[in-house]
Amino acid sequence: MRTKSSKKNKINVVTLGCSKNVYDSEVLMGQLKANNKEVVHEDEHDDGNIVVINTCGFIGKAKEESINTILHYVDKKEAGTVDKVFVTGCLSERYKPDLEKEISDVDQYFGTHDLPNLLKALEADYKHELLGERLTTTPKHYAYLKIAEGCDRPCSFCAIPLMRGGHKSTPIEQIVNEAENLAANGVKELILIAQDLTYYGLDLYKKRALADLLKALAEVDGIEWIRLHYAFPTGFPLDVLEVMKNEPKVCNYLDIPLQHINSELLKSMRRGNNSEKTISLIDKFRQMVPEMAIRTTFIAGYPGETEEQFEELKDFVRSTKFERMGCFTYSHEENTHAYALEDDVPEEVKERRVAELMEIQGQISFDLNQEKIGKTFRCIFDRKEGNYFIGRTEFDSPDVDNNVIVDAAKHYLQIGQFIDITITEATDFDLYGSPAQG
Repeated sequence: MRTKSSKKNKINVVTLGCSKNVYDSEVLMGQLKANNKEVVHEDEHDDGNIVVINTCGFIGKAKEESINTILHYVDKKEAGTVDKVFVTGCLSERYKPDLEKEISDVDQYFGTHDLPNLLKALEADYKHELLGERLTTTPKHYAYLKIAEGCDRPCSFCAIPLMRGGHKSTPIEQIVNEAENLAANGVKELILIAQDLTYYGLDLYKKRALADLLKALAEVDGIEWIRLHYAFPTGFPLDVLEVMKNEPKVCNYLDIPLQHINSELLKSMRRGNNSEKTISLIDKFRQMVPEMAIRTTFIAGYPGETEEQFEELKDFVRSTKFERMGCFTYSHEENTHAYALEDDVPEEVKERRVAELMEIQGQISFDLNQEKIGKTFRCIFDRKEGNYFIGRTEFDSPDVDNNVIVDAAKHYLQIGQFIDITITEATDFDLYGSPAQG
């Protein structure tokens, strides 16, 4: 029979998936800390005797990682090094009955809207007065700021509405209050996240209110950069571009997943636009904010995607020259609209197409980076790795975009500070430089 560990209760929160999950884990940890619980995030020594796994259920690989992580901690529970394992997040929301049946050694499963019940299981009370307060896990100078939950978009391939529910905006005054709290704790960069930023405000204010929110956040003392993640191309509010152009605090940066360029596939994906509208939108971005770095994402191997349609996507990537781009293979997800279609592109073909797209993007990124040599950029530095300081320009988001690398043997830089860096060398995804001579 398994023996209980002798450890004093320490709760280790393990986060998988996207930045929205990071935010949710931070809210959970803030509540636990307010209840005087000892809580850590992904403890490097893995010595928390109570584990909460915040799972991702977006696509096949993410689900596999979540299940493997659950099994890892269940094994530790069986070995007596962990006392309790709780599972929350998207995978748990979507597959709770199956998980309870297949991995029954987990103490309890919770969905994405079960925070009060999860806290109760952890012998903590949900404190309403902590609205917006959380224990951040990112470096202290930047933080994710979730402005809405859920999604009303009908995309055929996406299971997010099944796991997160419909779109629900957070009121502007509540977001501003949270931003003020973050700024008071040293945060200088806000990364705005939602399943769809551009839908923000329609439910509360009967209009798209992202531009109004940006203006309000720009008034917060201490915040110097505001970055936009996860915009939707259909119905994009162009007044956001006016704010970006005129407000120095709003980074010239936009993450806008386009998914494809072929009109037939976009129609099947239920994206609400076509090739002509997509190209026109990108042209508007570059006309109104020429300095903008556009990050996008594409799906390779969507049902029915032919070689000709994929070649059209490759040509679009070559001609558009996105500053930042990612690509992932199509994942056939149950209960989505596209699940009725035949998943007819072989996995090896999907992988080949991703590799081809990323090879094109690598060359584009290399060419764009070469143009930066000799220029000076305002950068913020996130960390020191070995003998190098690692930072970013306003055109780069943490973890997914280019790094600015400075030799720590030659220069001392302060983490979390803005410093002007002159670029001296560049590769496809890294920039090398030194502090500008004042």
